[in-house]
Amino acid sequence: MMSLSRNLEAFLETAGRTALVEVVRTRGSVPRETGAFMLVSAFLTHGTIGGGQLEYMAIDKARQMLAGRGSGYPTPTPDLRSDPALKGEGEVVTLDIPLGPEIGQCCGGRVEVAIRLVTDAMKADLMRSVEAEAAAMPHIYVFGGGHVGHALAGALSLLPVRTVIIETRADALEGMPSGVETRLTPMPEEVVRDAAAGAAFMVLTHDHALDFLIVAEALKRSDTAYVGMIGSKTKKATFRSWFLKSAGGNEAQFSRLVSPIGGEAVKDKRPAVIAALAAAEVMTALAAFEQEPVSAPAR
Repeated sequence: MMSLSRNLEAFLETAGRTALVEVVRTRGSVPRETGAFMLVSAFLTHGTIGGGQLEYMAIDKARQMLAGRGSGYPTPTPDLRSDPALKGEGEVVTLDIPLGPEIGQCCGGRVEVAIRLVTDAMKADLMRSVEAEAAAMPHIYVFGGGHVGHALAGALSLLPVRTVIIETRADALEGMPSGVETRLTPMPEEVVRDAAAGAAFMVLTHDHALDFLIVAEALKRSDTAYVGMIGSKTKKATFRSWFLKSAGGNEAQFSRLVSPIGGEAVKDKRPAVIAALAAAEVMTALAAFEQEPVSAPAR
């Protein structure tokens, strides 16, 4: 999802006057975390604070502010007030909304959102924030641009990750979705060596020998979030034998290999299905890795 900043920039350029709606405090069970935000114009929105009545009420209030109708609110349920502690270059209004039967939601928690009109300085701050978020996204390297590779590119392009598709064949990189990067190289294993700590590697090239070479490089690093290889039990067993006997690998390293990618619970080998399962699998691994200390890379 490398289009975060481009999408925000396009919205800010075309939306006209805009209000920022930001979650500033949460209690109990809520749909989004503190810091989540959305932008609201007279006819458009960008982002989300969780949907449902919570979001509808915030959008309605933001559009009242854009229309210059002050801080009145027609529904008495939320606690609405101007908050001096949040005041910046203009009025800040907060909505303290219970997520219960009063508004037709059953989360049970409570969300406080701050709403303010967006200034030029705030636009610059938002762009910097989104660019920093994009730069901090985990990297997923997909080796192979075949049918499953294309399907994975589509699935991962929708997620908050930086996806790079690596190929040795130029034609296999044609038609990749926007939001993913492509890299043509005769030596894909070098991409593994140069990747940052915490990266995920998904290996599904057109050549089993190339798969083995790439996976071996990835498994010899101790700082990866995920190493997965497409294939069968036979392919995994063949790789294990080669990895231990010829590639200098050990059982501890091999135990970190996920193969086949996407698991075996669903017996559907259509590329889109494999891609959906593998995308969920790698996102789970990335989330788990964030909770663990990073080891120094073993090269």
